[in-house]
Amino acid sequence: MKKIFAVVASLFVAVAAYAGEFPDISIKEVKALVASKKAVLVDVNGTQSWQKGHIPGALDFDAIEKDFSKSLPADKNALIVAYCGGPRCKAYRAAAEAAEKLGYKNVKHMSAGISGWTGAGEKTEAAK
Repeated sequence: MKKIFAVVASLFVAVAAYAGEFPDISIKEVKALVASKKAVLVDVNGTQSWQKGHIPGALDFDAIEKDFSKSLPADKNALIVAYCGGPRCKAYRAAAEAAEKLGYKNVKHMSAGISGWTGAGEKTEAAK
């Protein structure tokens, strides 16, 4: 019985670790945040991709990674939204985990990514 309990407990720990993903945020919610400027959007697709087109106002994580804290607000409860290529892309974690390590408590993930954003007909902006 103890062995079964140990195995079940191990499974719960593994599931809890996997479930530690960042909460998802929809395209519709991000669109409203872009309009209200009430979040920091972080594009983790690489500088070349960011230069070609990113969600308006999104930061280029590759360009700011070394001094990431300087690009984020002082308020640790500020909403930080990280995104990358699309639903299967996990690159967003680099920015989300970096923000979390800096003490930010409201970090989310737009799993649709830039492919979902453009696929929904939303506008992007290119580097200036």
